[in-house]
Amino acid sequence: MKYGPWIWGPRTDLAAFGGSAVVALAVVALGHASGISQARLPEWSYVAFILAIDVAHVWATLFRTYFDREEWARRRVLYAGLPITGYIVFTALHWISPMAFWRTLAYLAVFHFVRQQVGWVRVYQHRAQPKDALWERRFEQAVVYAATCVPLLVWHASLPRAFQWFVPGDFASAAWLRTYVPALKGAYAMLLVVYFTRTAWRLVARRAIALGKFVVIATTALCWWVGICATDSDLDFTATNVILHGVPYMVLLWHYGRARREERPNALGSRIVGAGVGAFFGTLLAFAFIEEMLWDRFVWHDRAWLFGGGDDEVPLAAAWQIVVVPLLALPQVTHYAMDAVLWRRKDRTPALERSLLDSR
Repeated sequence: MKYGPWIWGPRTDLAAFGGSAVVALAVVALGHASGISQARLPEWSYVAFILAIDVAHVWATLFRTYFDREEWARRRVLYAGLPITGYIVFTALHWISPMAFWRTLAYLAVFHFVRQQVGWVRVYQHRAQPKDALWERRFEQAVVYAATCVPLLVWHASLPRAFQWFVPGDFASAAWLRTYVPALKGAYAMLLVVYFTRTAWRLVARRAIALGKFVVIATTALCWWVGICATDSDLDFTATNVILHGVPYMVLLWHYGRARREERPNALGSRIVGAGVGAFFGTLLAFAFIEEMLWDRFVWHDRAWLFGGGDDEVPLAAAWQIVVVPLLALPQVTHYAMDAVLWRRKDRTPALERSLLDSR
């Protein structure tokens, strides 16, 4: 029986993709069993999922970019230009209206989340030898797009929900889609039946399954449906959305950092990775904590127990928010934009070859 190809190896791949899904779905099950799923997002889940995974994984991009002097010199215009451009654009959006800012940021994030799942599948497809036919590769990508976009369309058709991407109202309501939701669900179900039937046939006929790729596709379909369509819970959405997205990305950057350390052992990122996984994750967590503390102290004022301050804090004036809010969002904006170009084959380096080789 053939189970490959793998990105990092069977144990790591299955832990990163399958393990993330198992943990996320376990949180959903425990939340419903304990009755906390319908309440406000528990503070422990904010720390575990938002702070330690969602925000932390954004800062992992540093190990591919700004923590590497040689990489900075190679693409100085890109690494300097993207944050500057992002800040100008999103400051202008916030000046137009705060909702224009949040809505644009939300849809940029959604695009990023969808494309990452497709990207993992394309990595597996690229590493397959011999390669599947072009139509088969396109079909698998279509399944992932359906697994992510159909739940998103259902979400838009059923607003408001108990959860949102960033702030209430950041997704535009599309009530007109409700008429088409049954047809969308039916077409999606048929697509999944075809995919799983085809996978089972290949397993029996060829005694082969690209297990890592299958786990990515299957867990994407399951977690996006459970977190968005099957339930209406902020905890469920956060767990299934954040864990499945953030954990594999941090695994990727950890492996990239280890590979890069062999080439540039004195680079800042290499020295941190060389100190071990605790130093790597601790660095991400420190940046994430500082970012979230600034958000809370300047904008949200709702977690004094963790970040200090209190109910007597005066919110920023609107004029200052136009300046400060886009600045605080800049790590996310930069991460979303850079992730679209950092992993392409034409930008490959030896370290990238050893840690990830995307076919985009």
